[in-house]
Amino acid sequence: MPHTCYKLPWQKNIQTDTLSTHTYLFSLHIDRQPYRRMSSDMDGTMLLGVEGIKKTILYGGTAEMPRFITGTKVTFHFRTQLCDDDRTVIDDSKVAGVPMEVVIGNMFKLEIWETLLTSMRIGEVAEFWCDVTHTGLYPLVAKSLRRIAEGKDPVDWHIHSCGMANMFAYHTLGYDDLDQLQKEPQPLYFVLELVKVQQPSEYDRESWALNDEERLKAVPLLHGQGNKLYKLGRYQDATNKYKEAIVCVKNIQHKEKAWEAPWLKLEKMGNMLTLNYCQCLLRMEEYYEVIEHTSDIINQHPGEMKAFYVRGKAHIEVWNEAEARADFERVLDLDPGMKKAVKKDLGVLNMRMEEKNEEDKVKYKGMF
Repeated sequence: MPHTCYKLPWQKNIQTDTLSTHTYLFSLHIDRQPYRRMSSDMDGTMLLGVEGIKKTILYGGTAEMPRFITGTKVTFHFRTQLCDDDRTVIDDSKVAGVPMEVVIGNMFKLEIWETLLTSMRIGEVAEFWCDVTHTGLYPLVAKSLRRIAEGKDPVDWHIHSCGMANMFAYHTLGYDDLDQLQKEPQPLYFVLELVKVQQPSEYDRESWALNDEERLKAVPLLHGQGNKLYKLGRYQDATNKYKEAIVCVKNIQHKEKAWEAPWLKLEKMGNMLTLNYCQCLLRMEEYYEVIEHTSDIINQHPGEMKAFYVRGKAHIEVWNEAEARADFERVLDLDPGMKKAVKKDLGVLNMRMEEKNEEDKVKYKGMF
């Protein structure tokens, strides 16, 4: 079966009044006035030819059966429920305020959704019961979707999947209900509403919609675009290009075995992009985020000279004198050829600390 790729708008800002409206409409539409099940002659509850799935059509839709091929983009709303007496809702895209999009042929996680969606007509609303053989990976997918809805990155691209970090990541997803589902997988209900189907020629494919081969080819292009934007002083635009490239790399890397040659090649590529991203953040005065990302790299790769150098520059800007000096000392240990650059930065550090001391004297004058 081909895989599918999922995506929601990254870091989309959702206004409170919009969110409450979406929540109310969805509640009214399905909870208070539930769709009627199709009549028995329509065979309302059916198997899809795949073991462990039952489908109940709640609203049949009006359009013809769409043509689903590799690269087809499908837009839909979903609601996930437990199989308990209350049909407890776990996730609801209408509460998040935006529909979800998948591209047939690219998804690497919850591929059962492809089977469900390709059984539907446009405008159709259907309820699917899926047993545990199909729902085991749902907690991982749901984590990414929730992070997007919260305005966070869907992928923790600065966290490396190895060693202790990987062990702890397995035990917690950051959400108690998803942690419970991960520990004890169980059948789930998915209520899906098929909103739109677009053929590959009918939309512009973004990097999230690419397969791995296409993603790998896109990385140097995005990197180059980011570099050009940086030189033009368009730092926010450059960060978007670097971030897009990083996500492409991480989506491929997580499929490789940690610390083996293919993984290490992608790791090096991702670190280089992350450091370019941090250079933009320095220009944008996001110093603490720079310290966070460079520290993540250093923790995994203590010989990465450029990470120490960039972090040292960030420490200068937030008056972390001891930390900055330690980082620049490490830079010289790793690359004595950086002596001239480090000397210049230490001069900036001395000047910054003198300025701060003078400011502190004025600030606290007369207090004691």
